[in-house]
Amino acid sequence: MLSEENPQITAGEPDQVASVSTFARAGLLMYTFLIVYASLYPFSNWSDIGLPLWAFLIMPMPHYWTGFDVATNIVGYLPFGMLVVFALYPGLRGLPATIAAIFAGLLLSGALEAAQTFLPNRVSSNLDFLTNLAGTVVGAFLGALLTRAFLEQSRLLQLRRDWFITDAGRGLIVAGLWPLAQIYPQGYLFGHGQVMPVLSNWLSDWLETPVDLVAILASDIHLSVQEYWLAETLITAFGMIGAVLTLSILLRKQAPKPVLLALFLMIAVAVKVMANAVLFTPANALAWLTPGAKGGLVIGTMMLGGLAYAPAVAQRRLAALCLVLAFIAINLVPANPYFVATLQAWTQGKFLNFNGAAHFLSIFWPFFALWFLLHPAHRVKRS
Repeated sequence: MLSEENPQITAGEPDQVASVSTFARAGLLMYTFLIVYASLYPFSNWSDIGLPLWAFLIMPMPHYWTGFDVATNIVGYLPFGMLVVFALYPGLRGLPATIAAIFAGLLLSGALEAAQTFLPNRVSSNLDFLTNLAGTVVGAFLGALLTRAFLEQSRLLQLRRDWFITDAGRGLIVAGLWPLAQIYPQGYLFGHGQVMPVLSNWLSDWLETPVDLVAILASDIHLSVQEYWLAETLITAFGMIGAVLTLSILLRKQAPKPVLLALFLMIAVAVKVMANAVLFTPANALAWLTPGAKGGLVIGTMMLGGLAYAPAVAQRRLAALCLVLAFIAINLVPANPYFVATLQAWTQGKFLNFNGAAHFLSIFWPFFALWFLLHPAHRVKRS
């Protein structure tokens, strides 16, 4: 499953090939961004309350905490510990890699808890720091135990070699994040990359006056109901085509491409349904399936039926073009009034950290995808 590049023969073990995992290193980079965004979300009202950065370490333990909070912190940092161990392979293995991963988790959690001191919406806590560290410790030891299975020999690794191109590590990480990006509520199906509201909030805080970039850039755009449907159809189709083609260019000719691409899309839709049911109510599980979304799904499926067998170079360029067009549209089309009304029923509560991470994926997934699609490695002719 993980990427194999730059093979090295291990001393004393001539039959065993050690290799750097691009999958793990790209995954570690993106997961670290995810943790930072979730920990500092919503990035507003920064202020200095006069406490030293290390104050959270010497404060008494919180009197009020829940098992959910503890479990979330542990589970949130567990993959980080594993990914650090996998990313250090084969330079560091076993106990040295485990120690390095624990130290990395300590530094990351400590820095973010210190930064939360300046955020009135967040509370830096020694309990959070300790549970984050505990998650890193568990993940680091699991990573050390699973290194051989994931990086050296496993059925998943064999399928990875049979179905995916050699340097698919970066792309697999990006494609794997797309279904998760459906968790955060979006005004339009597959409408990722909506940066204008975030930029508007940051500018409003900085200038200390309300700023609405969407209203400024699209002041002359007034859509009817039918035009909203058409906009959603285009956004859905472009977003869907861009994401599915991103996975398609990673597949070898002998891979069961139709099955894998259909399964990929089905997983994304299933995540969307479950997220709506949990964040709103079960009655709203299919609230996103508007006439515009249905049209986008039909058009996207029809186009992918032919594009999935186009040359990889053409697929890559079309995927990038579709994602750029979807990004432009989602940031210029005014918010759907129906979606705004539905969003009023959403109470984040104890899901604030989780929703911060989901929001990060919703905004930045197109940028990750474009980074991969436009990466210089695609210009190198590979055997």
